[in-house]
Amino acid sequence: MSRVPAAAVMIRARARRRLPAALLSGLALLALTALALAVGKYPVAPADLAAILGHRLLGLPARAPATAETVVMQVRLPRVIAALVVGAALSAAGATYQGLFRNPLVSPDILGVSAGAGLGAVLGIYLGLPVAPIQALAFLGGLGAVAAVYGVGLAVRRHDPVLTLVLAGVAVGAVLGAGISLLKVLADPYNQLPAITFWLLGSLSSVTLGDVAATLPMMLLGLVPLVLLRWRMNLMSLGDAEARALGVETRLLRPVLIAGATLITAAAVAMTGVIGWIGLIVPHVARLLVGPDYRRLLPASLVLGAGYLVLVDLIARNLGTVEVPLGILTALVGAPFFLWLLASGRRGFS
Repeated sequence: MSRVPAAAVMIRARARRRLPAALLSGLALLALTALALAVGKYPVAPADLAAILGHRLLGLPARAPATAETVVMQVRLPRVIAALVVGAALSAAGATYQGLFRNPLVSPDILGVSAGAGLGAVLGIYLGLPVAPIQALAFLGGLGAVAAVYGVGLAVRRHDPVLTLVLAGVAVGAVLGAGISLLKVLADPYNQLPAITFWLLGSLSSVTLGDVAATLPMMLLGLVPLVLLRWRMNLMSLGDAEARALGVETRLLRPVLIAGATLITAAAVAMTGVIGWIGLIVPHVARLLVGPDYRRLLPASLVLGAGYLVLVDLIARNLGTVEVPLGILTALVGAPFFLWLLASGRRGFS
């Protein structure tokens, strides 16, 4: 048998192995989504949940109690959809940044997008603005922070552009963090300060379908170039010299990837607040499962990130009488797992 048929057989065998894994991942995500819609302070029976979804999606006769339908469609569905979207977005951005900067410690806020969005939202809360302008300020603040970092990187023009961007991100993030601290000191300690603190910890409790509809186009706009160019991420992760030797124009590709990852991160943070650790941990888990090839790594990060945030939000709203902010839970889960990766020396950490 010639080498070409043998290679074709191997490719088909790998494709057959990946198909059941993708199918199982999709089914697991659907099951977790259904569980999140059914479980809560007001439990919904599986039969009632199926009747509600059948009525709303397929136009079947309404057979579930009106209270259950209100809980599922108006209370839980918006936050479950938001968890799916935000978890997938942050994980995709984290995977992109880790490959782009060739550093496993990189997360979506490496260039100051979370700090910029946080300052924008805190400023809006301090000024007493409604929810929509606060989200708009958060979104613009995240984009502005990364634009400032990239501008500093272009102005400095050091030999290593990756290191320059990272250092500029640290400096700009520190300045923005100081601005957040100043506004927290000046804020009303009885009304504004609790709202600022709760927003900075991240939550899905007040998310509506309108919020999702407003931010989803921005996330899709940023995600499209990441998905289409994911195969080139394999070359970018080798370093600039190697990537250019293989025909990749890094000076053009890097800003495109940074813009896409920044756009989806800023949109996610504007909708839910700052939720840390997802973009840092989930790509490592995906790398452990499917390897470092971004053709599989990025889709796996999307699915795992969506399911992870749905699960964390499910725990947050059922853990006690008071809903726990998501940033606390993601830190409690993410930090020990990250230490385990570091101690065990897994290839997902490399």
